[in-house]
Amino acid sequence: MDKEQWQEKGQGHRQRLRDRFLERGLEGFTDAEVLELLLTFGTPRSDCKEPARAALQEFGSLAAVLEAPLTALQKIKGIGPKNSFAIHFAQATARRYLAARLQGKRYLHSSGEVRDFLLHSLRGLKKEVFQVIFLDTAHAIIDTRTVAEGTINVNTIYPRELLQQAMELNAAALILAHNHPSGSLQPSSQDLQLTRSLCLVGSFMHIQILDHLIIGDGCYSMADHGLMEELRQDAVRAAETLR
Repeated sequence: MDKEQWQEKGQGHRQRLRDRFLERGLEGFTDAEVLELLLTFGTPRSDCKEPARAALQEFGSLAAVLEAPLTALQKIKGIGPKNSFAIHFAQATARRYLAARLQGKRYLHSSGEVRDFLLHSLRGLKKEVFQVIFLDTAHAIIDTRTVAEGTINVNTIYPRELLQQAMELNAAALILAHNHPSGSLQPSSQDLQLTRSLCLVGSFMHIQILDHLIIGDGCYSMADHGLMEELRQDAVRAAETLR
C-alpha cells in the first residue's frame, strides 16, 4: 500500500468514526476510539489509532489521559503539541460546561448532576484536588471552586479562609469534595478531622456543611452514610464548650 492509499484508508476510517458519532453519539465507542477521534482534531492527516492506545496504556484510563500534563502526553509517540492541546481544550470545555450547567440549580434536585461534574473533574487524577460547591439559602448553586491541590488535610485547608470565600459569595451552605488518587472511597481520619473542623468553624459563621464527597472508583457521600450528622453534632458540642 503506497502513502496515498494509506492516507485514503485513514481518512475513510476517521470519517466512519465521525459518522457513527453523528448518528448515535458516543454510544458504542470504546475509550480508544473516543481518544483517537479527539486526537485527529489536532492532527487530521495522521493515524491516531496507535497513539490513542498507547496513551490509554500509559495513563490507565480515558479520564487520566484527559487530565495528564501536556509534557507527559507529548512523550507518547504520535502525540505532539497540536493534538495534546486538543485533549486539554476538550477537557477544559467539558468541565466549564458541566460547572455552568449547575449554577442556579437547587442542589437537592440536581445532586446527580453534581456527582457527574465531580466525577468528570476529579476521577483519575494523579494528585489530590479539593473542590467546594457554594450554595445560597435555598441551596441553589452559586459557584464551584478548586481551593487546594496536593495533600489534603487540616494543615493545607484553612477553614477560616475557605469560609471567608463563602461569605464573599453570600453562601449559606457548602458541599465539599476531593479525590483519592488510589481509587479508595473510604474516608481517612484526616478527611473526618478536616470535615469536623469545617463544621465547627461554619457553625460560628452560620454556614452549613451539607456533605463531603470523596471521588475514587465511584463517589462516596458522607451525608448518605450518616457521617455528616455525627460530625455536625461533634461540632455543636465543641462549639458549646468554646462559648
